[in-house]
Amino acid sequence: MTKNSGDPAVAAPAEAKDVRLTAGDVELRIAPENGCRIAGLRIGDTELLRQGERYGCFPMVPWCGRTANGRFMNGAVSHQLPVDSPPHAIHGTGRHTAWRTVRADRTEAVFSYELTEPWPYPGLVTQIFELTEDALTVRIGVETRGDSFPAQAGWHPWFNRNLGGADVRIDFTAGWQEERGEDHLPTGRRIDPRSGPWDDCFGMPDGVDVTLTWPGQLEVRVTSREQWVVVYDEQAEAVCVEPQSGPPNGLNTQPRLVTPIDPLEAAATFAWRRL
Repeated sequence: MTKNSGDPAVAAPAEAKDVRLTAGDVELRIAPENGCRIAGLRIGDTELLRQGERYGCFPMVPWCGRTANGRFMNGAVSHQLPVDSPPHAIHGTGRHTAWRTVRADRTEAVFSYELTEPWPYPGLVTQIFELTEDALTVRIGVETRGDSFPAQAGWHPWFNRNLGGADVRIDFTAGWQEERGEDHLPTGRRIDPRSGPWDDCFGMPDGVDVTLTWPGQLEVRVTSREQWVVVYDEQAEAVCVEPQSGPPNGLNTQPRLVTPIDPLEAAATFAWRRL
């Protein structure tokens, strides 16, 4: 969940090191040295994402949302992660890491980084961007370099709440809502979805499918084969729709093991049409 991740906007890093993809009048700007986040997604003259070093759209890997007290188990072995959203660890290490550009052309780019401390297991993370005139598809792969370990992957986009007209409307149908405790972690109880405002995780057993509509301007549909999405709309400037491979604290409650023969692979598509 995301309530504490809305840090004050600061100047973005120098754009000279950004990787830019284009398709028609759509431009995608990726900042590999700033967590391989999407620094900008411009459709025509409209910037879709909130600007700033901590915003845009960043990958959540090797875990998503909060991990309780920064601790997780791998079998009988306990591990402690840095507590960067007290009392929890939040959103993984990938967003704090400089990624390597593997290749980039006009409409596709591939980046990677090696898992290392403070994550306790060696591994390789790869992120792929594929841009067309009406959609962006992003993919993450997590491989182990040795022992198996639990992991998660997802994306945390900060969509501008207002694009110069009416505020955005968020529409979706969820199978359930993860009940949120006072510590902002799911309690383990699934409840009927409630109306917003939200800083909550929803389950979609047929895959994530959320539509954002800026009336008279743009419609963006967020889809993924993954079954969990966090929706956050408590900030005045932006809203977040975060497809992910498991719920917050999922390293502990729903561990998905990355093994030498079974990497973790996740994908999401952001498709748009002009209104």
